[in-house]
Amino acid sequence: MKYPNDIMSKVLYTEDQIILKAKELAERINADYDGKPLTIVCTLKGATFFFADLMKYININCNIEFIKASSYVGNTTMTIGNVQISNVMNFVIENRDILIVEDIVDTGLTCDKLFEYFRKHNCASVNVCTLLDKPSRRQVGIIPKYCGYEIEDEFVIGYGLDYNESYRNIPCVGIINKKYI
Repeated sequence: MKYPNDIMSKVLYTEDQIILKAKELAERINADYDGKPLTIVCTLKGATFFFADLMKYININCNIEFIKASSYVGNTTMTIGNVQISNVMNFVIENRDILIVEDIVDTGLTCDKLFEYFRKHNCASVNVCTLLDKPSRRQVGIIPKYCGYEIEDEFVIGYGLDYNESYRNIPCVGIINKKYI
């Protein structure tokens, strides 16, 4: 079944804009982490599209890992605040620089929980690279080191971002049409 043509009330960023932003962020990451023991951690499922684009332009030696982290459950547009994280025990953290790649930093609760975990396991540093940042909803003091775009307090879908596990495969980011919520 196709998604409705009017699923988005407004397109915010096209695929081309996102790819150019991924390239720009990768250049900064390459410069900042050259020669350092870097592990880039993709948060599943939302960050996969952005992560894939970003990794095309990372030209330094690094490890990649995947974790599942979520604070949204079911057909809601509000975080439940209870962050669920899995698969963090399967890779080496100690003395490594960790770069978390997110689709969106909203309340910051997911990043905060990940920061706490990585620091507790003696990583050298931990930072965030996010496609989207929504600082108006921040509940904790997380500030992404690498940010693609800052957005207003709207619920967005596409390019990995979902509503109730749907619409991730839309090749742009846009505001969901409220009639579908």
